Amino acid sequence: MNKTVALYTLGCKLNFSETSTIGNEFLQNGFTKVEFNESANVYVINTCTVTENAEKDCRQIVRRALRQNHDAYIIVTGCYAQLRADDIAKIPGVDAVLGSSEKFKIFELIKDFEKQELSCIYVNPTEELSDFNSAHSSSADDRTRAYFKIQDGCDYKCTFCTIPLARGGSRSLDIDSAVIQFKDLIKNGYKEIIITGVNVGDYGKNIDVDFYSLLKKLVSVEGDFRIRISSIEPNLLTDEIIQLAVDNPKICNHFHIPLQSGSDKILRLMQRRYNTSDYKILIEKVVSKIPNVGIGIDVIIGFPGETEDDFLDTYNFLKELPASYLHVFTYSERPDTKAILMDGKVSAEEKKRRSSMLRILSEKKKNEFYRKMIGKNLRVLFEETEKESNLYGFTSNYVKVKYPSETDLVNNFKFVKIKSVIDNICLTEKLLNEPKMVEISL
Repeated sequence: MNKTVALYTLGCKLNFSETSTIGNEFLQNGFTKVEFNESANVYVINTCTVTENAEKDCRQIVRRALRQNHDAYIIVTGCYAQLRADDIAKIPGVDAVLGSSEKFKIFELIKDFEKQELSCIYVNPTEELSDFNSAHSSSADDRTRAYFKIQDGCDYKCTFCTIPLARGGSRSLDIDSAVIQFKDLIKNGYKEIIITGVNVGDYGKNIDVDFYSLLKKLVSVEGDFRIRISSIEPNLLTDEIIQLAVDNPKICNHFHIPLQSGSDKILRLMQRRYNTSDYKILIEKVVSKIPNVGIGIDVIIGFPGETEDDFLDTYNFLKELPASYLHVFTYSERPDTKAILMDGKVSAEEKKRRSSMLRILSEKKKNEFYRKMIGKNLRVLFEETEKESNLYGFTSNYVKVKYPSETDLVNNFKFVKIKSVIDNICLTEKLLNEPKMVEISL
């Protein structure tokens, strides 16, 4: 009998890399991977705990799986499973709940995938999470970009965040293993490696190395590839890392740097490790040193105590920063966090209004940044096709490019010259192999 498995991921890029590793374990044990909207013998749902919709999302996805096969074995794992195992076990149809470390031990813990009357729970206490479990995309995923996990857990104490409760303290993949796994990804044909973790910039703190040391080793690996850092805290983006991006084109000229609030009062309530002055100085330094750099910013609106003046401080602060886009999050109350006990809760209507204002600002910033690329020669990694008529890809600084062609250029680098922007996509009509540049007509 052909055994099949389907996987679903909620949350961050780190979760996606871990889901891929879980999928590979099933493949190695004789399973065939199918799409989640197909009938499968086993469904694995990798959850997130960042938003208040975690339980609702989990229930909906379990129901979707059971609609495909009401006899399927349902496994729920990930951060939400670590924190709320008993609640998940009560969801009709769930057969097994696995915590943050147990997700990598499915075949050790589950001997057969036959439904039972009661759910099984395999979750160790968070304080016992000390092992580092490697995870990355594999060639089986047939993707241009690979997510590569180098770090897990977090020692920060942000008052809104449950991630340290779900994943434990900061820990890292040893540097030699990281280099070996990175080389394997390059050998498998990936052209862009996205470095992921809960707090990537904290890499190596417990093994006497640092993130810069790892990056230096990775850029020295032979091959035609680029490295994108998924996200890095502003206090951990060092001068050395910035200079490495200046000196080595293998480091993408794109940084995603969380801010969370443009109000120093709110940053203190959040227990962030910087103030707005620190953040502004960092952004200005990055922009001054790295040509055409793309900068993404996370921001949370509606945090307890955020008055209208505090929000306007955030809005105006972001308006003046040379960012290329914003990721706007609405504050969600999470159990067992300090923020849930804070006064000054913001209404749902007010959160919606503030979120809308920042999302509009983000679209304006992206459009302005894209238009600054007009006339520039940029190297694109093509990633997908649309109805065999258009190719899409991203530049190093995370600008999306559309090229009308039926030629299969997926997973290839090409130079283009940007000539126009429509709907926040840069357009080009011709391209040539490097090192030649090409003039594009409108």
